[in-house]
Amino acid sequence: MAILWEKCVDGVNYQVRAAGSTRRLYSNGVFHSQYNPNQLLTGGVWDLLLSAAFFYPPGSIRRVLVLGVGGGSVIQQLRHYVWPDQIVGIELSKPHLYVARKYFRVPEHGVKLVHADAVKWLETYKGPPFDMIIDDLFGEHEGEPVRAVKMTTRWARTLLKHLRPDGMLVANFISPAELRQSACASSISIARKFECAYQFTNMLEENAVGVFMRQPAMPKRIAEYLESLPRLYRAWQRGELYSALRKIPLAKP
Repeated sequence: MAILWEKCVDGVNYQVRAAGSTRRLYSNGVFHSQYNPNQLLTGGVWDLLLSAAFFYPPGSIRRVLVLGVGGGSVIQQLRHYVWPDQIVGIELSKPHLYVARKYFRVPEHGVKLVHADAVKWLETYKGPPFDMIIDDLFGEHEGEPVRAVKMTTRWARTLLKHLRPDGMLVANFISPAELRQSACASSISIARKFECAYQFTNMLEENAVGVFMRQPAMPKRIAEYLESLPRLYRAWQRGELYSALRKIPLAKP
């Protein structure tokens, strides 16, 4: 892949690489985001984050908070397939935000990008709650991606404080085991806040995406939603959105 842009900031080497219309963002060699305006499905974890939105009826997700923007892959997917009124993206890295606007074409209209520490920002946030919160806070250690903020009881409570009573929390985990061990699934005090939870995985990623919902939801709703989106519906039928969907057992008293 050709290097379109490169910059070193505070010891971190950022690159945007291109192959045809595809743009990829790397930080210290770790692949962070991908965008192709002609093919928004990536085959990666962002497709799993997007798929969570299809549990709820079209038009019901109006405000979305994305913690960990990267280049903005999932933001672009949400804009094209979910159509929220506003997306707020919080990102610690200024170069990532630059890439999101410049190379991943994240627009100004309807998308507010904020340079901030996501934990501090959310702990002091005083605005209206969100219909959907996506926790995709990742860093890297020895060249491998790791969650930047553990899903502890404290962090889960902070997230829930800003989620609507009928909203959904979507979180990216390194593995299904990490998801099951998270406070959302294993802490009784947190798990009781949700009506149901599901796990998305695919064949290309080790990651598992957890979807924790405050209203009842069934997998059949995904098919009903996608029937109105022929291109995505065909991709779903071919297993390109996700490979496996399973219910997560939540901790009980």
